[in-house]
Amino acid sequence: MKLHTYFRSSASYRVRIALLLKGLPYESLPVHLVRGEQKQPAYASHVGDALVPSLITDDGHWLTQSMAIIEYLDETHAQTPLLPSDALGRAHVRALAQMVACEIHPLNNLRVLKYLVKDLAVSDEAKTGWYAHWVRSGLEAFERQLALLDAERKADGLPESLYCWGDTPTLAECCLIPQIFNAQRFNVNLDGLPRLMAVVERCNALPAFAAAHPSACPDAE
Repeated sequence: MKLHTYFRSSASYRVRIALLLKGLPYESLPVHLVRGEQKQPAYASHVGDALVPSLITDDGHWLTQSMAIIEYLDETHAQTPLLPSDALGRAHVRALAQMVACEIHPLNNLRVLKYLVKDLAVSDEAKTGWYAHWVRSGLEAFERQLALLDAERKADGLPESLYCWGDTPTLAECCLIPQIFNAQRFNVNLDGLPRLMAVVERCNALPAFAAAHPSACPDAE
């Protein structure tokens, strides 16, 4: 498989984590977003939204959107499942993942930040404030949801989760870890998020997460 990626892209980072957790070999094909390489015909002609990541499967199909790519990998490669085996668990994990991918990330990706500055003439200070507000409020909601899920597990007689849900990383961690990386880049306050940060610490100790980190990418700057 071949992954079109950019080292700082949260969505690309998600897919790298999934591939590495599953032990799946892939070729990294960097696409430099800041230089606009995603808009060049050689790439954009294959991808409707001209974004990264995109994955070329072993049989040559192009897949887009990180969440769809990860679920494809989970459905086609049974090792190290990223979604629980039960419907309730899958719903909880998908909800956590979507809190990041659908609620936090869209407000703070590169396209939005560039539009704020270039088209709306927002100052760098205001842009940073925008970023911090939406990331912090979203992570606070994530923390509250982890607390609710812990209480649910306790009521159902299940052991306390080591990760977001259960004792192994899931789709939720694939989304959470890149968001925390970006939050730290922008110096977002991460105090008062004990459950969330405990999950981050456990993930960062795993080889797959270390290998997926932007600093480990061939296009890292």
